[in-house]
Amino acid sequence: MATRSPRDAVITGIGLISPLAEGVADHVRLLTGEALPQPGIDAESFAPYPFHPLVEVDLSLQIPKRDQRQMETWQRYGTYAAGLALADAGLAGNEAVLSEAGLIVAAGGGERDPEVDGAILEGMANAGDRDAFLNERLMSDLRPTLFLAQLTNLLAGNISIVHHVTGSSRSFMGEELAGAMALQTAMRQIGAGQGDVFLVGGAYSAGRPDMLLYFACGDYLLEGSEVPPVWQRGGGRGGLVCGSMGAFLVIEAREHAQKRGARIYARLEDVVADRGSREDASALRARAARQTARLEELAGDAPIGLLSGASGAAGALALGESPEARGVLARFGTLALPMSQLQPLFDSHFPRASALLPRFDGELPAVGGGRMGIIRCLDVAARLRGGANERSTDSGKPVSAPGV
Repeated sequence: MATRSPRDAVITGIGLISPLAEGVADHVRLLTGEALPQPGIDAESFAPYPFHPLVEVDLSLQIPKRDQRQMETWQRYGTYAAGLALADAGLAGNEAVLSEAGLIVAAGGGERDPEVDGAILEGMANAGDRDAFLNERLMSDLRPTLFLAQLTNLLAGNISIVHHVTGSSRSFMGEELAGAMALQTAMRQIGAGQGDVFLVGGAYSAGRPDMLLYFACGDYLLEGSEVPPVWQRGGGRGGLVCGSMGAFLVIEAREHAQKRGARIYARLEDVVADRGSREDASALRARAARQTARLEELAGDAPIGLLSGASGAAGALALGESPEARGVLARFGTLALPMSQLQPLFDSHFPRASALLPRFDGELPAVGGGRMGIIRCLDVAARLRGGANERSTDSGKPVSAPGV
């Protein structure tokens, strides 16, 4: 069992909106019920490609309407989720803390203008000098300032403006690995004494014609109005179904959380991330072995929860069949418990799904009462020691959930 340290990175706030629900309580209720909840499906807006739209939320509860007008949809989702996380941590409106809090955002690029893109592509088809034509349009329709305004740092800027999180700011542009790096950066900065409170997360809007076009060109999307579970998408029925989501975590130094009497959901013990080609089987096995060895140092004898990164796209490996999962299963045996029922709900949203496991650790039936968990997504794993019931007292002594 790992020893406690005042500089432990602990999770004290969770903000989550998804195709299932809004807020932690509703997600826990739905995902711990007897029946597997089904997220909403929009099969008409971009037929034949379905997607999971966000549940209806009143954005004005977290974002003034005057500020919403300058945001793209995915930025509204992220700013809203960030507000939920701050409220859950008891920090909303706490200017003294938020003025020093760090902000780390992991998300993709901004939304494109389909009409402009279509006009450029159509014009290039008939242009005598395509390079000159494209350069001319870059100076007018595709201004560099427009692109800069759509990067992840604009989401960070909007969060800073709306929620007054005005300490350090860092943005990671990308998907799974960006989310892992965001979590890892917060954990390491807390451990090094470079900050006490960090707001970490990201957002994604699935109803984007530009992103659906990208995925469709790669033949990654499921087609049709029927959306079978991820593990049943085989035999020509494979494909990704994108889902909208926003999730943020408040990650805090243990001593800071205890001083203000904050509830502690979980301790983030480590983030193990690697990258490289999946075509080289031997190199992939070696990376998986390194990850598993590091996780084994922290595991002890508690159950391990596995959350697969399989997207449902054709050729995706089922949970337990990837080299990483096989390594974990071989080392931990029956202590490794797949949480496969979560996967059909979230597809490939690692940065967002990372908000789920701290709360569910020890509560999901699949974990069997265990208090340990691993978030798994391709070459990414995060190690958490759960403590959903721990709350610090004013004296700084934690009550309940010993060992967190």
